[in-house]
Amino acid sequence: MPVLLAACVVHELHRDSGSVGVTAIDKRPVAGAVRVGVYGLRGDVQASRKHHGGREKAVYAYAQDDAAYWEGELGRDLPPGWFGENLRIDGLDVNRARVGERWRIGGSVELEVTSPRTPCATFARWVGGRDERGWVRRFGDARRLGAYLRVVRAGEISAGDAIAVTPAPEGAPTILDVYDA
Repeated sequence: MPVLLAACVVHELHRDSGSVGVTAIDKRPVAGAVRVGVYGLRGDVQASRKHHGGREKAVYAYAQDDAAYWEGELGRDLPPGWFGENLRIDGLDVNRARVGERWRIGGSVELEVTSPRTPCATFARWVGGRDERGWVRRFGDARRLGAYLRVVRAGEISAGDAIAVTPAPEGAPTILDVYDA
């Protein structure tokens, strides 16, 4: 059964040369339970609500298998939160999740898959700027994007919580189908 390895919220806002001037991509795991409401995890921030956050992108999930792939590619440790994700998940192929699929985490929280992450210049700068030229394309080409989710039912989650998946309706597109379109 899939499991939540870590729930992550913003650790620190960083100056960024993008149009907003700051980024909230620096996420770190919380100790213990964290409340999840309609706009995401308590204590989290999205510096650019135009592209991140809001009700349809309240939570960003990334798979441990995908993080392990990038650890090999980049030659460094990529702990939970490094991708700017709120949830680091094990045992679930997040990129093959279908839009409309629901995840029940722990005893009360229910999330619904809405869309893929689209890599951006802020993410590229966070990854390493000049050291990782072409990062946006490389990340997209690897098809290890992660998924945004909306909050259907609020509650609390903790690392170690089981994730139960309720399938989307037959024929619903996967995260990768949406990204490819």
